Amino acid sequence: MFFCPNANKSYIFIKISLNNTLMIKYLTFSFSISVISWIIGMVVNAILIKTTYYNHKLTHLNFLKNERVNSYIGIGIFKWIIIHSFFKYFNPKLSMKKKIQPSELPNLRHEMTIAEISHLIGFAFVTAFAIVKIVKGQYLFALTIMIVNILLNLYPTLLQQQNKRRIDKYNRILAIRASNLVE
Repeated sequence: MFFCPNANKSYIFIKISLNNTLMIKYLTFSFSISVISWIIGMVVNAILIKTTYYNHKLTHLNFLKNERVNSYIGIGIFKWIIIHSFFKYFNPKLSMKKKIQPSELPNLRHEMTIAEISHLIGFAFVTAFAIVKIVKGQYLFALTIMIVNILLNLYPTLLQQQNKRRIDKYNRILAIRASNLVE
């Protein structure tokens, strides 16, 4: 048996290099399919928005009602990243440059619902790709897809739900104040 001290190092380098190349491929695909899912989400949402199911059920989705859970999974950090990065320019209708008036809240909530449902549709679309990868036995690829999908589709959905809850709470306070003024 011939022993070459550098052979193992070369093999390890090649294996690490192949793994890095594969991970770059997985990440690139995951990011690309997630961005494409945004467009698909908007198109499907534009069709769904005209249905009564959308107005009665989808506009009131609320997965995580507990603010402590939102904090635990990092929605606050995610919100900070959105506010302080280029992502804030993606939906200018949700960007507030001035103090919002109570009369503008229904329109803002509507825009948040559109963003929320579009991301949720995108999340389902990308999850289908991850399921296909699991069926094919490509578990690392599926995991990579789902991590990127959670960051680019699920977290925005949860953030919009949190913001809608804040608007709803503020609307309830305004309604109580208005009823107290009437009495």
